[in-house]
Amino acid sequence: MILNVARYNYPEQFGPSFDRLMENIGTQILEGRYILTDEVKQFESAFAGYLDTGHTIGLNSGTDALIIAMMALGIGLGDEVITQANTFYATVAAICFVGATPVLVDANPHTFLMNVAQVEHAITPNTRAILPAHIYGACTPMDALLRLSQLQSVYLLEDAAQCHGASFEGKRAGTFGEIGCFSFHPSKNLAAAGDAGACVTDSAVLADKIRVIRGLGQGRPNEHVALGLNSKLDSIQATILTWKLVLLDAWNESRQQIAANYREQLTGLPVVFQETPAGSTHVYHLFQIKTDARDNLLDHLIQAGIDAVVRYPQPIHLQPAFKAQGWNRGQFPVAEDLAATTLCLPIRPDMSETEINTVCGAIRSFYGAGR
Repeated sequence: MILNVARYNYPEQFGPSFDRLMENIGTQILEGRYILTDEVKQFESAFAGYLDTGHTIGLNSGTDALIIAMMALGIGLGDEVITQANTFYATVAAICFVGATPVLVDANPHTFLMNVAQVEHAITPNTRAILPAHIYGACTPMDALLRLSQLQSVYLLEDAAQCHGASFEGKRAGTFGEIGCFSFHPSKNLAAAGDAGACVTDSAVLADKIRVIRGLGQGRPNEHVALGLNSKLDSIQATILTWKLVLLDAWNESRQQIAANYREQLTGLPVVFQETPAGSTHVYHLFQIKTDARDNLLDHLIQAGIDAVVRYPQPIHLQPAFKAQGWNRGQFPVAEDLAATTLCLPIRPDMSETEINTVCGAIRSFYGAGR
């Protein structure tokens, strides 16, 4: 089958000076500059500056960022962490890996983000943290969660894996709570050439703890002062991320324009779009539409050579890995509905008008609608 509209275009992410980047990387390889080099420090400084936060600590993955953030805060056995039922597996798995108990709230049916109104009722004496996931690229309304975390004296963490550059009321996602956790997986708006991640924080104390944990618990060489992991951002990935970071805002603006084009062309069809909360920006890591005919529409798009995909077709509370948590079908109805009805359309910063029209034309033809 011919692919008419691809989901990714990796060559476009590197621009016309790719040879210069590869020469830089080749030098690092030949000189053995792999781990915690100046290139890593350069990216950490640049990303902290981009977010206007105090510290970035580069790590092996976004999953490690979540785990290490909770380790740095001392979250563990007997503690509860509140998150949402419509997030990626890693958000909840990280809570379990540190020995804590995940407590779920449902999604907001309009924004597809955490239902902030349910969080207060989920707090118990064992709650140690609230962990919203800024899903699909939209920033969760953080004002209410920030007030609640301060009032209840619990930590506020952020799973910012899908929202590089998004903001709420002018403040970047990932910088509201004690620690923000980022992924730079190749699918992300800011993408490494493999797995990579980071924690960001304004706290120098927490930054130092995270650095110790990522380096096998070493305070200095051969002195292990804490239990730690081996989770260090390598120099090659750091170089690639620094290379791309200067383009991130322009890419996000392109994604927003493409999303607006999709909305304009698809308005009037029996599809629902994710709403962006007031005060938030959306950087469209994914462009989701909601339709009762999701599976048939997906088949139609694939047959038309359009690389559409379903993300998270099974919500967290119904995943076999979390059976021991005792969650039941029907417990989080909005998350279940989103899992059954949402579909991601291709969205890349370099998408052409022809590609956008191809996607929209295929959807209109599925519904028997003209232009």
